[in-house]
Amino acid sequence: MIKLFGIKNCDTMKKAMTWLSGQGIAYEFIDYKKAGVAEANLPEWAAKAGWQKLLNTRGLMWKKLSEAERADVDEAKALALMAQYPALIKRPVLDTGSRLIVGFTPETYAEQLQ
Repeated sequence: MIKLFGIKNCDTMKKAMTWLSGQGIAYEFIDYKKAGVAEANLPEWAAKAGWQKLLNTRGLMWKKLSEAERADVDEAKALALMAQYPALIKRPVLDTGSRLIVGFTPETYAEQLQ
């Protein structure tokens, strides 16, 4: 079963869920803010997709961080920040079991899932 990790109220998440449902692709949605699964999965996600791809530096949460928190980010610091602030994880994170897709575009999903 495909697992779709993210935050329910995110517009990109809604687009991904609509696309998956429209294609008849079954998935399990996991809200990583509520379920608290982000920290446990972050090392594996970073190994598969790269921490740079996971870290959302465009969102409001990134802008709310202090200069010190945003400075000199490496993998260890990025993983710690994402564990502390799950909203820093780019959404959605889709785990097919064999691959990890971070972010959403219809083209990428179509290419990777069909």
